[in-house]
Amino acid sequence: MHSPPVDSPPHAPGPGIAVRVAAAVALPSVLLLVLVAMSWDPLIALDGDIARTTHRWAVDDPDTTQTFRILTDWVWDPWAMRALCAVAVLWLVLHHSAWWLALWLTATCVLGTLLQQGLKAAVDRKRPVWPDPVDSAHFAAYPSGHAMTATVVCGLMLWLLNLYGAGRVLWRIALTLSVVSVLGVGLTRIWLGVHWSSDVLGGWLLGVLAVAVAVASYTRFQGTAELR
Repeated sequence: MHSPPVDSPPHAPGPGIAVRVAAAVALPSVLLLVLVAMSWDPLIALDGDIARTTHRWAVDDPDTTQTFRILTDWVWDPWAMRALCAVAVLWLVLHHSAWWLALWLTATCVLGTLLQQGLKAAVDRKRPVWPDPVDSAHFAAYPSGHAMTATVVCGLMLWLLNLYGAGRVLWRIALTLSVVSVLGVGLTRIWLGVHWSSDVLGGWLLGVLAVAVAVASYTRFQGTAELR
């Protein structure tokens, strides 16, 4: 059978899956945050070992390093991800007059950014320092803003495509691009020596948690509204 196009009327599933995902990632998210804040020795040692290895690779392979700099600074930059979210908001408003959904999408991205920046300020983790850096970054390290923003935006885009009944081909393309983007941006941050590996893992976990909580809240609210 032909799968429906992306312009099909939206039908949000129940919040069950989102709640289960949130429950699954909540504990590891909190645990990793505590371990980073406590500077737990085994974690710090592992971060250091990985960072020294990848930094050596980055110095020895300038072509790959330059490619990763372009990807992380232009393709997967948080502002590029937010621009994608803005395009989705305009699409919802102009093509579907879905004002509440557009507002929810905007609020989720904004709150995700505030959570990320708040944790950076609270944990205040120092970034790796190298005598021969291949890139630079500002603000505190934990969690990785690139990793968390990409996870939040890509997760929301996939949920929207599912909500509007995207066709099988479009869905597979979007899923592939999302996986490549989320994993890729995290790996580039480690390779370029501007984040510890646990910063990236924390960004991924918190991004998934933010999307799951937001989707569960939206679907529960919509279900309650339909019963009125």
